[in-house]
Amino acid sequence: MRTSSLPLLKHAQAHGYAVPAFNFHDLVDLQAILAVAEEEEAPVILMASESTIRFAGFPYIEAMARAALKDSRALFALHLDHGRELDNIVKAVRHGFTSIMFDGSYLPLAENIRLSAWVVDIAHRVGINVEGELGQIPGTEDDISVAEQEAGLTDPALVAGFVAQTQVDALAVAIGTAHGLYKGEPKLDFDRLMAIRKETSVPLVLHGGSGIPDALAQRAIELGISKLNVGTELRLAYTGSITRAVQKREINDPRPMLNIAREAVMEAVREKIRLCGASGRARAIEV
Repeated sequence: MRTSSLPLLKHAQAHGYAVPAFNFHDLVDLQAILAVAEEEEAPVILMASESTIRFAGFPYIEAMARAALKDSRALFALHLDHGRELDNIVKAVRHGFTSIMFDGSYLPLAENIRLSAWVVDIAHRVGINVEGELGQIPGTEDDISVAEQEAGLTDPALVAGFVAQTQVDALAVAIGTAHGLYKGEPKLDFDRLMAIRKETSVPLVLHGGSGIPDALAQRAIELGISKLNVGTELRLAYTGSITRAVQKREINDPRPMLNIAREAVMEAVREKIRLCGASGRARAIEV
């Protein structure tokens, strides 16, 4: 069943777990995510970035989501991840996305607020919820790249005003995570997260969930993170499994390789669902 992400996030917030949100790029990883979500009876958020949209196109992504509605019993939301181009925001609304992230974190604060509020206005008119971002997360994911010196952690003092002026439904916060692979063990600012949690009641989102040690991820969830984004780990599982298979034997049929990739992605998805405490939660969510 496809739904807005807000009921999923609200349920997670009320019951102390996080909804795992997975970036997908094609039919293989989409099927893998939904298969495990169904087996685990876990709510999930399927995320397509702007680079994935340029690769596959909105019509194909919409068609895959519609096929999933007929083929899968999984409870999921279809989410535009790191939307920066306003044209893509409008197209996502028209092509069946049920959740949108507008990433204005790279803009001056006033412009971030202005454009976030505009996105919220058009999305709310058709029942779509919006995730905003305050503070930047360093690293590279898809085609989003933020240098260390440009990244700024979320200022708790700005949170209440940002949420009030934009009316975003969820807030992505920067507390020390990074996109892509970590060069060492990340140091998450849990004091900052607790201060942010005191400033707003909207669900909080943690980007850069790939590679965070389990104990740190679980602590972040305990302190109020309701959505954990995962992208790089699935890509590594996908491409790494194919590379290893090709090295072992000569092949001329891509389908066996894609089956291997699907199984590898499924294993990674299952680990994150259980880490988030999302197994078995879907049957208790009313949408």
